[in-house]
Amino acid sequence: MATVRLSDGTAVPALGQGTWHMGESPAARAQEVRALRLGLDLGLALIDTAEMYGEGGAEEVVGEAIRGRREEVFLVSKAYPHNASRRRMESACAASLKRLGVECLDLYLLHWRGSVPLAETVKAFEALIAKGMIRRWGVSNLDVEDLEELGSAQSGCAVNQVLYSLEERGIEYDLLAHCEAQRMAVMAYCPVGQGGGLLRHAALRAVAARHGASPAQLALAWLLRRPGVIAIPKASQDAHVRENAAARKLRLTEQDLAELDAAFPPPRRKRPLAIV
Repeated sequence: MATVRLSDGTAVPALGQGTWHMGESPAARAQEVRALRLGLDLGLALIDTAEMYGEGGAEEVVGEAIRGRREEVFLVSKAYPHNASRRRMESACAASLKRLGVECLDLYLLHWRGSVPLAETVKAFEALIAKGMIRRWGVSNLDVEDLEELGSAQSGCAVNQVLYSLEERGIEYDLLAHCEAQRMAVMAYCPVGQGGGLLRHAALRAVAARHGASPAQLALAWLLRRPGVIAIPKASQDAHVRENAAARKLRLTEQDLAELDAAFPPPRRKRPLAIV
């Protein structure tokens, strides 16, 4: 099974499970829990969530899904920017831990940058590590200039979670290389695109057909081929979970990559960081 090794030596699955939009419908909760548990059965042991998702509802779904299986899971959650201060982060983290039903997060991220200085947020993260509430920290939706502002604190930043897919390749201009140089893993959210446009693209469908795979599997395999990149697709149906897990078996050829580059060209200039 493909893994990504974090800067502290911890190996985590390169393919995990996202939870955006989970926990929003009580009627969907049982199926969402089943899907996450199936993902664990299939080795998708990294689960990403956030206090923002369903205003805590997704964390509750995850908590139910991992009950009795905590040791199998690399658990990630994210804090709102307005909770990223020394004064507020501990209570925000404590609330997430309660909803998840755990004592400690494996990774806690700043969801996006707000008005709190990054240096203060780093100190808040370090305080949570000292209290045993989190094991490591990271960021989300930060570009090169933001990471450079962290200065020497970058060495403690385990992950930068950003929008990254075939149709959103802007980070390849400089951010991806910067994270690699800092031994900072990149966690790709929305890895199969938004709204279905990517999955309907003729070039992606043609390459997928050549492999006897679905377009979503090809989109995931394209990401998983890169060292240091973790993909976190969200799936709330069993068939979708199995489809995602099977993407780990695909190996793209040079011809595949050339065709995909022609259809989805890599960036030739700096672009504003794409955010959803």
